[in-house]
Amino acid sequence: MDFIRVLCCLGLLLAACAAQDPKPCTVPPLMSGGFSVMATNVTSTGKITYDAFGQRMRVRAFTSSGNVVDQLILFGQKVYYEIDWSNFTCKKMPLDTSFVPMQVPSDAQLMGQVVMGSSSSWGMGVLVNTWYGSLPGNGFYSSVFTEIGCIPLTVSLVTPASGWTTVSTFDWVLGISTAMDFVPPFFCAKSSLEETKTPDNFFTALRSLAMKSNKMV
Repeated sequence: MDFIRVLCCLGLLLAACAAQDPKPCTVPPLMSGGFSVMATNVTSTGKITYDAFGQRMRVRAFTSSGNVVDQLILFGQKVYYEIDWSNFTCKKMPLDTSFVPMQVPSDAQLMGQVVMGSSSSWGMGVLVNTWYGSLPGNGFYSSVFTEIGCIPLTVSLVTPASGWTTVSTFDWVLGISTAMDFVPPFFCAKSSLEETKTPDNFFTALRSLAMKSNKMV
């Protein structure tokens, strides 16, 4: 009987936990994976590496001709580098860090929780949470993270100034292959911070990356 009581209590506890609303979660600190970006008349795909400890990201977009368009995004320093390996040049650009897409903001609102795929059998679906919120300049974002592991899947942003952008990620693995991904190449050392009317955010920087990769096809 004691064993049965324990099982009943455990079942009630699990049911209570399942009934609670999902809370904003924290992604794994080091991850590597693939991405695709879609914006107005622009699409691109490539590889992404993320370091939550240092708030850094390396993004490489590929073209059908085999060229690589490279960006090093340093959220902590509020700058990003556009790296051109064909002629060893580097642009240092200002970055708006008011929104870091690899995180669920603490003030994010839960839109809903669904199973992507099927819940009919184990392994046929993934439980995900969709979050949303507002951004400065009448902007709006929504993002999808897995319930288990807090793995980012998609993030979309709409602003009156830049329109819409959607970034999808996939094939994530925990860890990074090399810490040098987050160190600017030697030829970036002499790059001065360029003056712009409005600093780029992650989405406008990625849109610029996608446009360059499209032009290099």
